[in-house]
Amino acid sequence: MNRSELVHEISRRTASTPSHVDGVLDALGDLMRECAASGGKLQIAGLLTLERVERAARTGRNPRTGETIQIPAQPAVKLTPGSTLKAAARGER
Repeated sequence: MNRSELVHEISRRTASTPSHVDGVLDALGDLMRECAASGGKLQIAGLLTLERVERAARTGRNPRTGETIQIPAQPAVKLTPGSTLKAAARGER
């Protein structure tokens, strides 16, 4: 499902206008970016948790040449599915 399909489906299910739903998705995206940038944590109970984590430096390998390379430590975003999302993936309701 792409963004326009998502906007259409949410607007249909909530009887909201597509422009209103699009604005809400924009605001959610802004909040997610702010949490990732600040190191905060965004938790939507049962659905997902978004948090910034620090990846340790590690050794990697260039797949083309096989040469060993050093990958520096860097921040990353971790998305953890919540219990209801996990249950849906298992086919449970």
